Amino acid sequence: MKATIWHNPACGTSRKTLAILEETPHVELTVIEYLKSAYTRDKLAQIIADAGLTPKEALRLRGTDAEERGLDTADDATILDAMVDNPAYVNRPFVETDKGVRFCRPQEIVNEIL
Repeated sequence: MKATIWHNPACGTSRKTLAILEETPHVELTVIEYLKSAYTRDKLAQIIADAGLTPKEALRLRGTDAEERGLDTADDATILDAMVDNPAYVNRPFVETDKGVRFCRPQEIVNEIL
């Protein structure tokens, strides 16, 4: 099974999710450190939608200036544009496999798509 994680090594939940993926047999893993390799707008919109979230639900407020910039009340297009410009606004981690996409908070949610 192929799996892709959009990973932030500074995030404990992201590290724990990555560990689950690495410990799962037969997983061909791709790790994207999204703060270094930013999302494309289309891919970000796709994984958020496939995870059953809205851009507002995927917006990271903690540790960012998103709220001060008014992103917490912005429309989806504005939020997506801001996330592409500054990937720190994207909450994490997201994982995609052939079985779907999950926002893995808590990390055990990843098991739903393994």
